[in-house]
Amino acid sequence: MNILEDLEYRGLLFQVTHREALERELESKRVRLYVGFDPTADSLHIGSLVPILTLRRFQLAGHVPIAVVGGATGLIGDPSGKKQERVLNTSDTVELWTGKLKAQLSRFLDFESADNPALVVNNFDWTEPMSVIEFLRDVGKHFSVNTMLNRETVSARLETGISFTEFSYMLLQSNDFLELFRRYECILQMGGSDQWGNIVGGIDLIRRVTGEQAYGLTMPLVTKADGTKFGKTESGAVWLDAEKFSVYQFYQFWLNAADEDVIRFLKYFTFLSREEIEALEKELETNPGLRKAQKALALEVTSLVHGQAATERAVHLSNVLFSGDIKDLTVDEVREVFGGVPSIDLPTDGAMDIVSILQASGACPSKRQAREDIRNGAIHVNGDKVTEETRVFGSGDLYGGEFLVLRRGKKNYFLVRFIGAE
Repeated sequence: MNILEDLEYRGLLFQVTHREALERELESKRVRLYVGFDPTADSLHIGSLVPILTLRRFQLAGHVPIAVVGGATGLIGDPSGKKQERVLNTSDTVELWTGKLKAQLSRFLDFESADNPALVVNNFDWTEPMSVIEFLRDVGKHFSVNTMLNRETVSARLETGISFTEFSYMLLQSNDFLELFRRYECILQMGGSDQWGNIVGGIDLIRRVTGEQAYGLTMPLVTKADGTKFGKTESGAVWLDAEKFSVYQFYQFWLNAADEDVIRFLKYFTFLSREEIEALEKELETNPGLRKAQKALALEVTSLVHGQAATERAVHLSNVLFSGDIKDLTVDEVREVFGGVPSIDLPTDGAMDIVSILQASGACPSKRQAREDIRNGAIHVNGDKVTEETRVFGSGDLYGGEFLVLRRGKKNYFLVRFIGAE
C-alpha cells in the first residue's frame, strides 16, 4: 500500500490534482511537500492535527515534510471558512505566536533524520523583503480577478463583504508555494478541503512562472457524526498546549468519543495499522461497553501530543475519577481533574448542612431530592459517602483548604467553595 492508498483507506484523501502523475513522483523519488499553519493564536488546536500527522505520514514513507509557519499570512488573515473579517493582530503578537507554533510542530516531525529531516520555515522571511511593486508585478499579474471571485473562499464572502487585505490572501499563499518550489524543490502542497482554491492558485502560479508541474492534496475537515463541531468542548477549543487545555482534559476528550466516530478518528489521528484498527472495530461491535477503541484512541493521540509520561498520569487520574476514590489526589490534581465540572461559591462565615449545600450548588434540584439521594447512598463529599441528612460542613472540611468535591451518583461532580472560609 503506497502513501496515497493509505490516506485513502483512512479517509484522509479528499481531493488531489494529477493523481497518477503524483503517484509516479512519490514512487520514483523523495518528494518535498508542505502544509502552512497561520499563527492565529498562541497554540495550535486539534483541528490542526490532521495536516500535522499527514506530514508525519509522508515523512515515515520517506519524503521530506516542510511545515510553514505563516508569520506573513498570519498578519493578513485567511478568509477561508470565515463569515466575517478576522481581527488583525499586531506584528509583535504574530511574531510571538509564530515562535510558539514552531516549537509545537517540532514535537511531531523528525528534524534529526539522516535521510529526510523535516523543515520548519517562516513565510515572513521571503514576504517581508518584497516591495508592493514587486508583489503586484511578479505575483499579481498572473491572477485573474474573475477567477478569484469564483473561488469558494471569496465568493462565500461577497454578500457580507471582503476587504482587499483578505482578498489578497490567495496571492500570498500562492507565492509561498512558488518560493518553496524554488528554494527546496517542493512540489506538493497539502491542506484542509477549505484550502483547495488557494492550493490550486499556487499550482497555477508555478506553472505560469516556471513552466513546471506542481501538485495539491486536501484532507477532509473533521466533523462529528451527530453534527456538532469537532474540537470544541463546553470550556472552549481543544488546544495542543497543556497550559491552555490540560493533558487530563485532552485524554478525556478522546476517551469520550462516540461509537459512531471512534473508528474514523482512529484512522485519522493514530498510526495504528489497518489490522489493529479492524480488530478494534470488531471489538466495538461485539463488546461496545468495554470501550477498547476509545481507550486506544485516547492513549495513542495523547501520547503523540503530550508524551508517554504525561499520558500515564492522565490515565491514572482518569482511573481515580472512575473509581470515585479521590482522597489521594493533590489539590493541584483535583483542580485539573475537576476543572470542567460545575462550580459555585457559597457565602458562609461558618458552616452549612449538606442538604442546603446540595440544593444551593445545583447538585440536587430540591431539598427533598437531596434528602432522598442521601438516604439512597448517592451522595459523596471529598470521596466519603454522606449518610446523615443533618451532616454539617465548614471551612475545616474543605479539600486542601479550598473546596468541597460533591459527587451525586457515579459521574456527576460539583465543586463548592465557601467564600467566607478562612
